[in-house]
Amino acid sequence: MAKSKQPSRSATAVDAHIGQKIRARRNLLGLSQTELANAAGITFQQVQKYEDGTNRVGASRLQQFSEALGVPPSYFFEGAPTAGKKQPAPQEGELSENDIISFLGTREGAALVRAFMAIKQKPIRQTAITFLETLKGK
Repeated sequence: MAKSKQPSRSATAVDAHIGQKIRARRNLLGLSQTELANAAGITFQQVQKYEDGTNRVGASRLQQFSEALGVPPSYFFEGAPTAGKKQPAPQEGELSENDIISFLGTREGAALVRAFMAIKQKPIRQTAITFLETLKGK
């Protein structure tokens, strides 16, 4: 009887994407890795490995993360790379979706989004955008 080939258990681009989404959501909520780890019943080192895409996130762990982070499990797959389907390359000067997700996963990105969303007046938001755009070329 021929042996069936086992699927690879090493981390993939999808695992890295899911890790980025976990980090982005955690930072957006202002949670530390330790706080997320406690909510999921794991160590913060495990959270680090999931966020770095080093370790794969199993279905039950993904469910724990979705509950702790207040999102449905499908949230983690939004924008994920798919096998055999290439995402269009960004135009010059544009950011890819992965660049944006990576930035949102940083403390600075989460802080910027929180501060921007706290501005309720649309004209002030537009002024902030205009100001930031003037800084791009400097």
